[in-house]
Amino acid sequence: MKSPEIDMDLQEFRGILAEALSEGGTQPLLRLTDEEIAILDPDSLTECVAPTPRISALSGQEREWVYATALRSLVSREAVEIANIDELDAVLRAAFGNSGADDPNSASGDGPDPRSIPSGVDLDMRITPEVSLALTLRRTAARALAVEQHTSSGVTHMLVYIHAEDLYLVERVTGGGLHMFTLASSAKDAAKMVQLFIDPFEVADKDGRVQQITPEQIGEDNVGRPLGEAINNALVVGQTVLLADAPGPLLTTYATDRALWTVYVEKPNAPTGIEARPVSRTTLRAMIAKLITPATQS
Repeated sequence: MKSPEIDMDLQEFRGILAEALSEGGTQPLLRLTDEEIAILDPDSLTECVAPTPRISALSGQEREWVYATALRSLVSREAVEIANIDELDAVLRAAFGNSGADDPNSASGDGPDPRSIPSGVDLDMRITPEVSLALTLRRTAARALAVEQHTSSGVTHMLVYIHAEDLYLVERVTGGGLHMFTLASSAKDAAKMVQLFIDPFEVADKDGRVQQITPEQIGEDNVGRPLGEAINNALVVGQTVLLADAPGPLLTTYATDRALWTVYVEKPNAPTGIEARPVSRTTLRAMIAKLITPATQS
């Protein structure tokens, strides 16, 4: 099965972008699962920074089944259009009737290529503008903010794809492999989403004194009592890094039941320039907004 064409000129999406962002703020775009993305944009499994936790946990045979199910879901939701629908139906019946035992890939953890699921027919598949928009924006960003949220329940992810001062795509990825896409029309709006992601209980209260620390102090757990207690008692730990051609700043957050501390590193592996402090909501949002403001606007 050929991959649908998604790397389109963004000018083609001018109408949908204008409508989605006409009122400003953030606008939910759509939701896709790991396996649906694997069908729609298989190359993104290795070329995009967003994780696919559900697919990573599946065996080769299980992937064959979920890919076929994902394609059925996409068709039923009208996220894709299949011109030769009768051929699709026949091939899907064959896919569900095949256990994959004869497929040499099924015995490995890599599994079959989603571009070959289903196989045996060259499907004429077209995807909707909304899906094209989300997949194109996540593929074409020159800079992105990658955020990990660590809690007792596990790890979830958020990515902010930076395109212009009035165009951001925010992708939240759950531990179960659900990808939720939202458009934001400003760094402030995108930063608010990240802020709530790393401070879900909104404990960031007030700004405190800036503390200069060194990599050696961090390695020796010699960061002082207040920061040490925040690290040891954190309910939510956030790891935020700016992905760009040049290594970007790193921001680590520790949210306890009463405060939020930040540890900001200007450049990776730098011997100096590491700052730690408790922050207010306003300051936290401003720090995030600065990270995702396009370079020409900073």
